[in-house]
Amino acid sequence: GTPARAPTGKRTLPDRPPRDLRRQHLTVATIADLGDQAQRLGLSILTDHTWTSAMWIITRGISHELQAWPHADVILIDRPVPDALGYFRAALHHRHEHPDPTQMTELEALVRNHSRHYDLIFRTTLDPTIPLGQNKPRDTNPTFRTLAHRHIGHVLRDLDIPHHLLPATDHTTARARTAKFVTTQLTRQQAG
Repeated sequence: GTPARAPTGKRTLPDRPPRDLRRQHLTVATIADLGDQAQRLGLSILTDHTWTSAMWIITRGISHELQAWPHADVILIDRPVPDALGYFRAALHHRHEHPDPTQMTELEALVRNHSRHYDLIFRTTLDPTIPLGQNKPRDTNPTFRTLAHRHIGHVLRDLDIPHHLLPATDHTTARARTAKFVTTQLTRQQAG
């Protein structure tokens, strides 16, 4: 069977879930956020996000996920592909620009078609009181942070992508729901 894919949203599932799942003798793969890699390659991100950077992050994310499928029982994804589309929409909004309809349709089709492969998506609610991580350079613009959060929500709604809302700091619920979901999925696969 195919692995359970659990896109998580930022900060929802720290290092503990892979250990919890590995204790069940499951092979767990993690897919990291691609923003830093895109930036190192000279692609614009955050408020400067472009169609090119969005397309690169979406297609690279899909590629990384597909590469992990044959080797893992569970795949945890830090930033699922709908996030890149949300960030692109937020950047356009922030810059007061209108998207090219053909390019937007292409991105939306990629995101919609790939997202049907996700089994469980958590979307964390924005808590502006939580400081951004200090381990890498980030945009600290609170207006853009709010826009990105809002546009990611719009993408999930507009493309009819099922997801669960969780408070940004509710790691316990996310871990428990993920473990229960994975166990249920594997039990069904073994029974089928």
